[in-house]
Amino acid sequence: MLDGFGRKIDYLRISVTDRCNFRCHYCMPEDQSFLPRDELLDYTEIALIADRFIDHGIRRIRLTGGEPLARRDIDVLVQHLGDHVAAGRLDELTLTTNGSLLAQHADALAAANVRRINVSLDSLDEQRFAQITRGGKLAAVLNGIEAAKNAGIAIRINMVALKGINEVDILPIAEYCAVQGHDLGLIETMPLGDGVVGRSDQFVALQQFIAPLTERYSLRELDHRTAGPARYWQVEPLGLRLGLITPMSRNFCDDCNRLRLTTDGKIYMCLGSELHVDLRAAIRNNGTAGVDQLLQQALRLKPERHDFERQMDDSSLRLNRHMNATGG
Repeated sequence: MLDGFGRKIDYLRISVTDRCNFRCHYCMPEDQSFLPRDELLDYTEIALIADRFIDHGIRRIRLTGGEPLARRDIDVLVQHLGDHVAAGRLDELTLTTNGSLLAQHADALAAANVRRINVSLDSLDEQRFAQITRGGKLAAVLNGIEAAKNAGIAIRINMVALKGINEVDILPIAEYCAVQGHDLGLIETMPLGDGVVGRSDQFVALQQFIAPLTERYSLRELDHRTAGPARYWQVEPLGLRLGLITPMSRNFCDDCNRLRLTTDGKIYMCLGSELHVDLRAAIRNNGTAGVDQLLQQALRLKPERHDFERQMDDSSLRLNRHMNATGG
């Protein structure tokens, strides 16, 4: 599949739920309301849409949320998609999770051909972690990470850079990842979601955020890439592989390969755009033929790049859609 700018689209991110057991303040308001269950795609519909996308050339799928492991019977969908990996029709099935429920699901994920996951972890300080997540338990996340590691799943820790909040955590988390054998991904905060506080005040460019690392260690750029936008560096002599995701300070749209399926059946062509097509009605009324028709429309609508820079400077331009609604 090619979009209007000649970019090959082979990566689909599927949000299986907008619900989450955390309330990270950079993701959603504390009093966030969620979609009625009858507006959500059921597993059969998600599987049918995923199957059609695979037929059209999608080679990698990532399950997101909200918290994907909070959706009931998520292992059923994971197994269905994992069968595509076993059959060679998908190169990779991955997952982004807050890790709090990972201990209960790690073995099932591994059995379903999930070989690597991303786990959100913004601080190793128990009180600061609870503050950022509005009540999350650090111990549960660390236990989940350990369970996934023991199940043979490779882990990248995702850390959102928050100015004045978790800058002091970059060295402890980097050293923890190095000791445990995990990659570390750092992410700049983005201007998404009405009612999410502190976007401008909390933004810090990653080159500034990693200053404690560059003062103590040496960074060497790597050719390593995954399906996502991270650019990777080797941190020595720490022995850490570090991924930098810089939607604000270093645009990465030129080689964007992604589409996003929301939990209510919308395909968003860009995280920073409201342009979308609605597959829920299409699949319920016209089955897979409706999906095929709208997929081609989605590719034509995909914008050349996001506009996060202007949205950060002008709050009137910001999207009302929260991160949990689109998929992290």
